Amino acid sequence: MKPKEIISNLSIDDKIKIITGHHFWYTHPLKEYDLESLLLTDGPSGIRKQSEGADALGLNKSIETIAFPGLALVTSSFNKKLLNRYGTLLGSIAKSERVNILLGPGVNIKRHPLGGRNFEYMSEDPFLTGILAFEYVKGVESQGVGTSVKHFVANNRENQRFSNSSNIDMRTLREIYLKPFEMIVKRSMPATVMTSYNLLNHVYVSENRWLLTDILRNEWNYQGLILSDWAAIKDRAKALKAGLDLEMPGKDSYTINELKVALHNGDINEEMLNKSAERVIDTIQRYQSEQEPELYDKDAFHEAVKDIANDSTILLKNNHQTLPLASKTFSVIGDLAEHPRFQAGGSSKVNPYHVVSAVEALENDMNAFARGYEINEEDSNNELVEEAVELAKKEKNIVLFLGYPEHYEGEGYDKTTLNLPDNQVQLLNELYKVNKNIVVVLQNGAVILMPWEDKAQSIVETYLPGEAVGESIRDILLGTVNPSGKLAESIPKRIEDIPSYYSFNKSKSEENYLEGLFVGYRHYDTKRIDVQFPFGHGLSYSNFEYSNLNIDVNTTHLDIQFDVTNTGQYDGATVPQIYVGNQTSDIEMPTKELKAFEKVYLERNQTTTVKVTIPFDDLRWFNAQTNLWQFDHGLYELFIGESVSDIRLNSTVNIINEQLDIQQPLINEDTYLYEVIERKDEMSHALEKYEFDKMISNINEDKSLAPLFKNMPLRSLIMVNLDINKIYCFIEEANKEITQTTDK
Repeated sequence: MKPKEIISNLSIDDKIKIITGHHFWYTHPLKEYDLESLLLTDGPSGIRKQSEGADALGLNKSIETIAFPGLALVTSSFNKKLLNRYGTLLGSIAKSERVNILLGPGVNIKRHPLGGRNFEYMSEDPFLTGILAFEYVKGVESQGVGTSVKHFVANNRENQRFSNSSNIDMRTLREIYLKPFEMIVKRSMPATVMTSYNLLNHVYVSENRWLLTDILRNEWNYQGLILSDWAAIKDRAKALKAGLDLEMPGKDSYTINELKVALHNGDINEEMLNKSAERVIDTIQRYQSEQEPELYDKDAFHEAVKDIANDSTILLKNNHQTLPLASKTFSVIGDLAEHPRFQAGGSSKVNPYHVVSAVEALENDMNAFARGYEINEEDSNNELVEEAVELAKKEKNIVLFLGYPEHYEGEGYDKTTLNLPDNQVQLLNELYKVNKNIVVVLQNGAVILMPWEDKAQSIVETYLPGEAVGESIRDILLGTVNPSGKLAESIPKRIEDIPSYYSFNKSKSEENYLEGLFVGYRHYDTKRIDVQFPFGHGLSYSNFEYSNLNIDVNTTHLDIQFDVTNTGQYDGATVPQIYVGNQTSDIEMPTKELKAFEKVYLERNQTTTVKVTIPFDDLRWFNAQTNLWQFDHGLYELFIGESVSDIRLNSTVNIINEQLDIQQPLINEDTYLYEVIERKDEMSHALEKYEFDKMISNINEDKSLAPLFKNMPLRSLIMVNLDINKIYCFIEEANKEITQTTDK
């Protein structure tokens, strides 16, 4: 039976029930219409299905399953196929566990490294986020399991997340924070979109009709279900009126009474109720389980976790080819090597099947192990330090595991520091005094500042690599796998350099996005601020050369082609990144923005030709004055390289194509004289007829007055004794000439 038919037979109470969560994780069933409850669970990096108890913060134990690498790491693969596989594997497990909707992926932009939930989000860049999250969604939903893209929108801090207002100008909101959601919705139509807790420009997102209906529904044509984050709704009637369909986890009879009163008072109407109930029923019909679940091979999935981590791990530094260690002797130091951080806390925390530490994985490869520090303590333990120093004195190479304790970062609160605990830094300093051959392996959810970077010959960033943590690290360290991950976020040298440093978390109620568009690398690159490691950075045990750049300008897109050659001694992979700099639009622009990327695998001495297409639509900027996306014809610079800073090829293209319908703008009384001079060829007859050409010539001869006159609008030329009627006649004649030229 179709949703509308079912709705027509339901009472008001039943309609309200169907748009209200049931028993914390479920939707309400309607057995008489063959509608089972849908089970929604956390799980952007593993399935957190709770076998007993119910909570949204990871307090109660969940079923045993596979702990996958976190999205901060997997995004660093820059690998579209891998994200699709990652989603497919998660969807397969969800289906086996009778989970209908997986609450992920998290695609909020990493605006500030102190953001407490950054481990769960993908990148500081909206384009990279949108492309890879689309693949994740496609993979999960290929298994008949729905996704919930979250948290819509601008949930970029955790402190006071239930009540703070993210205050963002329209262009920044559109180009940075809404963009990944838009890309995902338009490309994959996910089952659900989850609203965030916060307010946007002083309106709760769950009650924001402009966001939920005008943008998400009407502009982006989203057909799926809009649901709330758990306990996000303050006023259920306002949320329904705004377009929010499903309240989770629901307040049972309280919600029924609340909406019935709103109906009686005329605050909402039954048509609103019907629309949301239809969407919930449609979602249930599409995603309810119809087959008996199949068991999944946990050992095979564990192996897949290792492969995913291997393709994502980032080699940040490798002086003197310290790595790989396959033919070298080494010992391991660090509590995290024995007690690894492989996943995050809060709602993304799962009950792992089989955790393998680095100490276990490297048992037959290393000479010895020393603990060095206690991960959950800040102060140094002298006995542990002395033991580690004695080991370092007699060892050729040291692999030192460092990272954040779990309590440093988590859901519901923001970090207070980007520094490692004091005891870990003190240990590194002591080890460096007796052994300069130190390889640092990091385990952390998000950015770590590295003022100690000069004391490490090599640095390996693993983020939170999942339950096969030790096996993956072994493969990277020994060279069984050639690292190919790339940073999806910038690592600054100082916290003061971060673009939102002056505004992040400064007010409990107002989060002002004063940096505007200039988030992450857009800020550092444009302002030429040195960073520790730039966006897109990641080394390999091989080297790659770029050559033979060719660019074709077509009617709707750019076709870009170039060669990449592996000139090193190892087979390996790299990620050519294509950035574009807008040199033509009359508005502030970042120096460059990521617009395409491809991961390529190359054997030694192999060359491959990389081909990418950049639609002109992807080069648009949002004009807040017209409330429209705008593409400007003119000069664009292309940068191709290994990171935003390591550019190997670049070229400038002029996107002025005779086949394109280009309507030249007309002039008016507010047009400045310098604009007329720049466009003098388009209005040469008018300039001559009204002797403006002579005036311009005279102005140009006086170098002291020329800048003043050029910076005056036409209407103000009465200051040089020009008749206002003559000025308006010139404008009319010039526009006729411009129009005739365009028509030709």
